[in-house]
Amino acid sequence: MDDLSNIPLMILCGGKGTRLRDVTEILPKPMVAIGEQPIVWHIMKSYAAFGVKRFILCLGYKREAFIDYFMNYHLRTSDATIRLGHSPDITFHSESEEAGWEVTLAGTGVESMTGYRVCKAAKYLRDDDENFFLTYGDGVSDVNIRKLYDTHIKSGKMMTMTAVHPEARFGQLELDGSNVTGFAEKPPRGEGYINGGFMVLSRKFLQQYVTDDEKMFLEQTPMGSAAADGNMGVYKHEGFWQCMDNQREYQMLNDMWNRKKAPWTKYWNKNR
Repeated sequence: MDDLSNIPLMILCGGKGTRLRDVTEILPKPMVAIGEQPIVWHIMKSYAAFGVKRFILCLGYKREAFIDYFMNYHLRTSDATIRLGHSPDITFHSESEEAGWEVTLAGTGVESMTGYRVCKAAKYLRDDDENFFLTYGDGVSDVNIRKLYDTHIKSGKMMTMTAVHPEARFGQLELDGSNVTGFAEKPPRGEGYINGGFMVLSRKFLQQYVTDDEKMFLEQTPMGSAAADGNMGVYKHEGFWQCMDNQREYQMLNDMWNRKKAPWTKYWNKNR
């Protein structure tokens, strides 16, 4: 069984998040907070719960927000004493739970599409990284990362996608001919599956399907071709998944966190 601390996670963080415009005019969407920490931190914590410690962030829009956050991370999370002067000295009074995380801040262009971002950031994979995790910087889930990875390895596919049920936005009708026989005002989730992110890719996928094209969407030609060639597997997740795509979802996730009812923390430690 592979040690997941050796498997890197690449997070797509470069988009502009225009559907959350009120907030993303100031911050890139992955830096929008749930509670006191940005959603990208919540995603990283969910992977770290399974031992993942290497992170590659594909940056674009407002990349300086990520740089400022991670460069000052210890100051944000620990009490500190600062001795001022020409040679200032800082003493931290506690260690961060995230000590040991390796975070690579990879500039992948402001206008780049997802396929190009992955292509550009791939140079930060190590020579022995045969597989890596990939996800989006705006969705949280209680997906079991260990089972996802094991499914990928057992399948022998070049890519494994986590399939999730989207939130149902409208009421569902049960019909019998011209009669309505049942009505659910708003069921908790839809019946079908969508790509929830939380993917595993092999280096072979990059070599075969991804090119150095700034306008390449990962979700179009590369993934479509892999599926057509039988090189894409699936991990079905029946638990919690939620993206933060608009103001209502932003408020909903913050409400869950503030009430200590955040399902995506299922595998985290209990120190919170």
